[in-house]
Amino acid sequence: MNKLSSIAYYVTDKISSNDISLSEYVTTDCILQNKKGREVASNLPPQPCCLTRYQRGDVLIANIRPYLKKVWFADIDGGASSDVLVCRAKEGHSPSFLYAVLLQDSFFDYVMQGAKGSKMPRGDKEQILRYEMPILSCSEESIGTFFLNLDQKIRLNEQINQNLEAMAKQLYDYWFVQFDFPNKDGKPYKSSGGEMVWNEKLKRMIPKEWTNANIYQLASISKETVNPQAQPNELFKHYSLPEYDKTGTYAEEYGIDIQSAKFIVTNNCILVSKLNPWTSRVICGNRGSNQICSTEFVVWNPASLKTKGFLFMLAKSAKFIEYCTQGATGTSHSHRRINPELCLLYTSPSPRD
Repeated sequence: MNKLSSIAYYVTDKISSNDISLSEYVTTDCILQNKKGREVASNLPPQPCCLTRYQRGDVLIANIRPYLKKVWFADIDGGASSDVLVCRAKEGHSPSFLYAVLLQDSFFDYVMQGAKGSKMPRGDKEQILRYEMPILSCSEESIGTFFLNLDQKIRLNEQINQNLEAMAKQLYDYWFVQFDFPNKDGKPYKSSGGEMVWNEKLKRMIPKEWTNANIYQLASISKETVNPQAQPNELFKHYSLPEYDKTGTYAEEYGIDIQSAKFIVTNNCILVSKLNPWTSRVICGNRGSNQICSTEFVVWNPASLKTKGFLFMLAKSAKFIEYCTQGATGTSHSHRRINPELCLLYTSPSPRD
C-alpha cells in the first residue's frame, strides 16, 4: 500500500493576515463538522500575523479534535490559521483524489489513533503522512471526479432540505404563533380582523375557534423494542445520535452488529432526542420496514396522520425547545436530558379539529 506522503505534502508558504479578506480566512472553527465544508469566519485575527497560504485545490483539515471530521476542499486562495493543516497534491497526482482520500472515516479514525492530548487532542503531523491508502483499481482522476460530483450533490440536497425546513418553520410561525393561517376567504386570519379570545391556560390571546392542547392529547410515547441480534442477518435502518449528527438520517446495519435492544420506528413516528434539547434533534420516521432507533430518543406516536406534521414542527419550535431545556436534568451542560413524560405536558394553541 502507498502512504499519504507519496501523493501529498504539507504547505508551509506564508501570507500576512493583512493581505487577505475575511472570506479567505480559514480557522478550525469555520471548517464545519462531519465533512460539511466551511463557513466564513466571524473575524480576522485581531493583530497582523503570518498564516499558511493555501490555494484552490488544496485540502484543509482542522487538526484540533480530529474526531469532528473537519475537512474542506479549497475553491479559492487565502490564508489558514496554524491549527489547520494545508495538504497539497504532489505533481502528477490529482487534488480531487487527495480530497477523496481525506474524506474517508478510516482516515479520521487513523488520525485519532496518533492524536495527542485528552481535552483538545491534536493529530500528529508525521503520523498522518504515514496513512496507508488502498491499492487503486482505477485512475486517481476518475475517483476524485466521482467524489467531487457526489460531494456537490450532497451539498445541493442539504441546501434544498434546509430551504424546505425554513419554509416549514415560517409556515408554522405564521399559522400557530402569529395566527395568520388562511381564513374562509383565504386571507390571513389575525391580520384580517379574525376574532381573538383570551386563553387562561396559555395566558395569551388565541383564535376564537381554537383551544389549548397538551402533547399527550396528540401523541403517545411508544416503548416497543426489538433485539436486532435475534435477527443477525436482517438489515436494519438504525437511527442513532452519532449517525444523525453525521448525516441527518439512519445508518444501515445488520442485526449482528447492533449491540443492544432498540425502539421500533414506524413511518408515523417522530423521534425526539432526550439528550441536550437545544440541539433540536427531531426526525420523522421513513417508509419501510426494519426501522429502529437508539433509546436516547423519545418515540412519539401521533394520534393521527393529520397531527404528525404539526407535532414535528412543534418539536422544533423555539418555545418547545426552551420548555424542554428548562426541565432538563444532569450535572454536565453537555449531557442534560429531558423527561419524556414532562415534555408531553407541554401546552400549545391548537385548532379544535
